[in-house]
Amino acid sequence: MATTANAPEQSAASATKPEPALKLNFYSHATLECRDIKQTRKFFDEFLGFQTVQMADVSFWARLGGDQIVVVVQSPTKKKETMPFLNHNGLDVGTEAEVDAAYETVKAQAEKWGIKKLTKPVVQHGTYCFYFWDLDDNAWEILCNPKGGYSWGFSLGDQTGVGHMSRKFARPKETLTKDS
Repeated sequence: MATTANAPEQSAASATKPEPALKLNFYSHATLECRDIKQTRKFFDEFLGFQTVQMADVSFWARLGGDQIVVVVQSPTKKKETMPFLNHNGLDVGTEAEVDAAYETVKAQAEKWGIKKLTKPVVQHGTYCFYFWDLDDNAWEILCNPKGGYSWGFSLGDQTGVGHMSRKFARPKETLTKDS
């Protein structure tokens, strides 16, 4: 594939990528479990700012800024495990100042919304972010990303070594105000 001044070079791995076994169209949704469907929908509506629609007595769909949705389903036993850190859900804002403002809001409203754990904002894995665990023990990350989220990583191609996990990773300039 020829490159232009605006197109990155493809890595050798992606240039020789085989055709996938499945011919899929779209990653449409992910599913989260909750303990109390009414309280969790209120959290999604009033705290996170998602658009929601009740789809059954024990489930609702939620979306924010696009067509991919989160299907939220109440656990039949109303018990669930704490979501592991690496399985978190990412919520993007445009600037580091917005990350800081969101952190202050989460901290101030933690008791009201049943937030159990809150980390301080830091520069890591190619972004400025913080994490919290909600009333259902689901993990969330609020991070600074340009429009399109992490799609900027695809223009870089495959990384080697520590890659975006380095605190010194070259983040998108439009999000960069903190020292990395």
